[in-house]
Amino acid sequence: MINTVFKNGLFNDKVVLITGGGTGIGLRIAREFGKLGAKIVIASRSAEKLNTGLKLLIDEGTKAIALECNIRDEESIKNCISSAIKEFGAIDVLVNNGGGQFPSPAEFINRKGWHAVVETNLTGTFFLTQEVFNQSFSQNGGSVVNITMDNRNGFPMLAHSAAARAGVQNLTMSLANEWGKYGVRVNSISPGTIESSGLDTYAPEFQEYVRGYGKNNQHYRLGTEAEVAAAVVFLSSPAASFITGVNLAVDGGESIYTPLMPPIDNDKNTSFRDE
Repeated sequence: MINTVFKNGLFNDKVVLITGGGTGIGLRIAREFGKLGAKIVIASRSAEKLNTGLKLLIDEGTKAIALECNIRDEESIKNCISSAIKEFGAIDVLVNNGGGQFPSPAEFINRKGWHAVVETNLTGTFFLTQEVFNQSFSQNGGSVVNITMDNRNGFPMLAHSAAARAGVQNLTMSLANEWGKYGVRVNSISPGTIESSGLDTYAPEFQEYVRGYGKNNQHYRLGTEAEVAAAVVFLSSPAASFITGVNLAVDGGESIYTPLMPPIDNDKNTSFRDE
């Protein structure tokens, strides 16, 4: 079981849909909401990952379902959202965590690779969010949290994903403006470098590179999946009822890194909570 800093039952009777919810950060977010009483829908293209994630959630006592969903396919999106609503009646929180990219110098990214990353991270995020709004939020209100990336200084080796995620951050503000009158809040989170199973999908040399620069923050360590999950829960909770259209950096100060005050390792640089 996981630990949480939030009040027991905080999301009782609420329905939370998390894309990319079968593994990594998405699954950790799902577990956090489940611990707090929410009914969970995890969605992903991979049936294998969904089944593994769903078993963990159920073993922890969470009421949950898993739905296959390709966020690059319009029909798949519609079926996913309608199935979730048929099962649980509505959706209260949408966490757009699903996405993907591959590391490459910008000069070697071809048109097919560029479009695949942009369609997944930006276009897919928009149309899935639009579908949730049309099928549920427009009548009942709700909260959206988009998971983006720390791209304020660009992101070398991931130019396609950095551009797409920047689009998501601007989309966050646009939707917050348009949909506020429906009782919909839309925010985003930019995680810093997180020690997640998603990092393991990259080549060993790229992992080493990421783990090296990932300590350029005032905690001198990588973040945890639990710390991202806590931020998502906060933005979705009543505590954030007057917060919309913002991007929250969850990065230990990575976005304000300066060589004038380099981070150092010390015994206080530990996670604030257990996994």
